[in-house]
Amino acid sequence: MYPHLETAYKHMLEFRSIYECTDKIMAAERFKHWIKDTTDKELKEFYTTANTVKANFEHILNFFNNRSTNASAQSFNTKIKLFRANLRGVTDTAFFWFRLNILFA
Repeated sequence: MYPHLETAYKHMLEFRSIYECTDKIMAAERFKHWIKDTTDKELKEFYTTANTVKANFEHILNFFNNRSTNASAQSFNTKIKLFRANLRGVTDTAFFWFRLNILFA
């Protein structure tokens, strides 16, 4: 009944399937093909995503080196923010770094 919605859904599934690749070169080709399909099919809803992938292409491809993300760094950053919030701000920076070192090092 809704061919445009079906096309968009299939296009989204194609994008998600790229991350199942284990080869960086193959993933790069599939990303380029996906971006080309986005413009060829004139799927305006995906233009922002396609432009973001183009702008950060090399950084996104780094995921395929060892299939790891920066989730651990983000988690550690969240812990630091929570620790700082529990202190209700930091007045003595040296002591803050000392306590941070003791707790998380």
